[in-house]
Amino acid sequence: MKKHKDLTSFSEHLDQQYGVYGTSTRDAYEAEFETFKLGVMIQELRKEQGLTQQQLAEKCGTTKTYISRIENDASDIRLSTLMRIIHDGLGKHLKLSVG
Repeated sequence: MKKHKDLTSFSEHLDQQYGVYGTSTRDAYEAEFETFKLGVMIQELRKEQGLTQQQLAEKCGTTKTYISRIENDASDIRLSTLMRIIHDGLGKHLKLSVG
């Protein structure tokens, strides 16, 4: 595979933009990205099940506004609330891992 000397890998771009792993700027970026991924995952699962944000909120005992904030990366989420959304709202099981 030919490498182009003027191309930057995504990993290199992140290092340049946010610093290397372990720096405060990179750690903040990584944390925000994980929150974003969680919101996208909930949104995709909700849509796969044909649920509106209001319907999901009613199933798990929260509000449409809160679901919207989670899906749009504007809210931190408590583990207990996440578990209710996943289990009660979406009928799934939450699996956590540490890496």
